[in-house]
Amino acid sequence: MKIRFGKLVSRLGPLLGLLILSALLAALSPDFLTVSNLMNILNQVSLNGLVAVGMTFVILTGGIDLSVGSILALTAALLAAMLKAGIPDFLAIPATILLGLALGMASGVAISIFRLQPFIVTMAFMTIYRGATFVFTQGRPITGLGNRRIFAALGRGELGGVPWSGLVFLAGIGITAFVLARTVYGKYVYAVGGNPEAARLSGLAVRKITASVYAVSGIFAALAGIVLTSRLDSAQPLAGNGYELDAIAAVVLGGTSLSGGKGFMLGTLIGAFIIGVLNNGLNLLEVSSFYQQIVKGGVILLAVLLDRRK
Repeated sequence: MKIRFGKLVSRLGPLLGLLILSALLAALSPDFLTVSNLMNILNQVSLNGLVAVGMTFVILTGGIDLSVGSILALTAALLAAMLKAGIPDFLAIPATILLGLALGMASGVAISIFRLQPFIVTMAFMTIYRGATFVFTQGRPITGLGNRRIFAALGRGELGGVPWSGLVFLAGIGITAFVLARTVYGKYVYAVGGNPEAARLSGLAVRKITASVYAVSGIFAALAGIVLTSRLDSAQPLAGNGYELDAIAAVVLGGTSLSGGKGFMLGTLIGAFIIGVLNNGLNLLEVSSFYQQIVKGGVILLAVLLDRRK
């Protein structure tokens, strides 16, 4: 009975934290609970949330992916170049997603085949991809992308007052939650994260599964790059800088263990909203951006300490 209660508290803890934070900000700012502000929060959360969805797969296997921000920037730059060259958005967008898959897979292959540390490998690719972005863009934004209906809708469109970017994020959460909870592949991801040696002895293709989660991470980083490029109507060389930290914080705040094998996608949804609500609330309260960095760093440290305690 105590074990079940402990698990319940562990699962409801992030949600309770979000509710307490929201109640506090609602009391401090009358603008917080307005419909327009809530839709603004969903719009803001979508970018970090998409990156965090892919990061969840990686962390569930006990890995880490520091390259997601750079993948976002590089895929966004290449998408912008394709659109500027006249390639239709219904072709450029899938090509961008496939590119994200390939960039993520490169990290996964290096980690699984050569058995290198995920932190070092993804940090190296983070630098490589960021450098490639600067080389490709020559350090300048890519603008003049044209008015493409599908592309424009992803970052700037709405459906019944709800931003399309938020709907894309929520759809990603729903699909991946089903994959992790109801498919064989999801069970394999948990098994590899829980005990990779036992998974190998059970006949699982541990290396392939490990490589695949980095490909998933790359896909969602590219999706975030598409949404951001649409929102800004341009591709910025510094896009995605620091997104990896926010994504890791969202995943850990949502209850996914950094040691792997434990966590769930709905927790990542809650963790992303905790980060988003915190940022929004601090802006509404006109807290200096310098202090916001300190608060965000404290939240990340708290998330790691809670994970360690569990």
